Amino acid sequence: MAHETILVLDFGSQFTQLIARRLRELSVYSEILPFNTPIEAIRAKQPRGIILSGGPSSVREEGAPRPDPQVLHLGLPTLGICYGMQLMTDMLGGTVGSAPHREFGHAVIHRERRDARMLQAVPDELRVWASHGDFVAAAPPGFHVTATSANAPVAAMEAPDRGYYALLFHPEVAHTEQGTEILRNFAFGVCGCSGDWTIKSFIDESTARIRSQVGDGRVVCALSGGVDSTVAATLIHQAIGDKLECIFVDNGLLRLNEAAQVLERYKKLQLPVNFVDASEGFLGRLAGVTDPEQKRKIIGATFIDVFEEEARKLGHFDFLAQGTLYPDVIESVSVRGPSATIKSHHNVGGLPERMRFTLVEPLRELFKDEVRAVGRDLGIDKEFLVRQPFPGPGLAVRVIGALTRERLALLQKADAIVANEVRGAGWYERLWQSFAVLLPVQSVGVMGDARTYEFTVAIRAVESLDGMTADWARLPHELLASISSRIVNEVKGINRVVYDISSKPPSTIEWE
Repeated sequence: MAHETILVLDFGSQFTQLIARRLRELSVYSEILPFNTPIEAIRAKQPRGIILSGGPSSVREEGAPRPDPQVLHLGLPTLGICYGMQLMTDMLGGTVGSAPHREFGHAVIHRERRDARMLQAVPDELRVWASHGDFVAAAPPGFHVTATSANAPVAAMEAPDRGYYALLFHPEVAHTEQGTEILRNFAFGVCGCSGDWTIKSFIDESTARIRSQVGDGRVVCALSGGVDSTVAATLIHQAIGDKLECIFVDNGLLRLNEAAQVLERYKKLQLPVNFVDASEGFLGRLAGVTDPEQKRKIIGATFIDVFEEEARKLGHFDFLAQGTLYPDVIESVSVRGPSATIKSHHNVGGLPERMRFTLVEPLRELFKDEVRAVGRDLGIDKEFLVRQPFPGPGLAVRVIGALTRERLALLQKADAIVANEVRGAGWYERLWQSFAVLLPVQSVGVMGDARTYEFTVAIRAVESLDGMTADWARLPHELLASISSRIVNEVKGINRVVYDISSKPPSTIEWE
């Protein structure tokens, strides 16, 4: 079934994904495409409307990103947000200038017209989130100015008879009051959408697609114990039953007692899981290795070896199932250009070409919160669905320096205390990630009047929407004190606990 769709053309804003997510929360399907997507490809999607995202560039700069000029002449409702508004202004004959006072952060807009279609059912005065150094000095011919702010004579404008709408602020950001209502006005009031995209419709259609794709073939899936692979496997199993085989590899780098806990949960889901204890092989290959990137490569290569061997034992497979999500798809065509390799991705990369599988990726249209919603509808335990992201290389990248069984055991115990205390304080689901990192640092302490010389643990807790950026969490001092006290008293070998207060960027979430 083809759903009513609103396309978002991405000009590089850090908020672009939020636009699509907000629309989907309204049950309106939305896709993100690069700003330079050919006009034929846009037409082929048969969208109900188009949104031009914000971006870091100035339309007055040479080489600033621009879409095909025909984008504004498709006869479709088009909404420009921030950079998208300035672009629309420039392309339609208005004037964009350097703002006398830049607006980054909170701003207040005032409605100028009662008939403003984008501002229906919202107050005359709104606190919004702005992020711009340019502004619209003069609206294009035929446009009405529908809102102003102290620093912007044109904070919103419309030409409804031509299908053009523009905002100098970001309705998709939570800091903008009534932002969802403004996007609702565009999707339902302007584009005429009815809201036909739901999690139930996704499950039904995805199940049919999987059956059609797989036919009489067989599918193998690598399970990690995380949300994405678990939901993907459950959805595929619902579609094709015993044509699916799952492989769960214990690399010895999981959290305390995690392998047994995960297997028990998979048993409840009645998934066909083949368990492989490969911990000896992983730990043997990692012995003496201190370089983080080398650790990741060894773990990735070892996983492929183990997975390939186990798959061979299970017979012939035509398809490989992966828990690829929509952000992965978006980032593969990012408008920002090639990114520097900071480190190999946390999750195991693509399998070698010698393993010639066709991919089954049932979640590639979904954001993380939508994956969790699918999981709930499929009856997966909440314990699985709220699980914080865990790096593919496991605790190997949280034991800084050389990995030994002794140091790994110290970290597992400390990390279990962090998880237990964070959950008990009601913070687990509020955080993107919270964990312990074992440092290659020993320091002097005193316990029971005796001198100690033991290891240091760093606690990392961050808040984030998608992991692309993150801020350190302001955990209550009482919680930090409880975590520290328990680790020092219960984990023999650790006598000092520190708290990491760095954000991403400039730091990364994981230490290695």
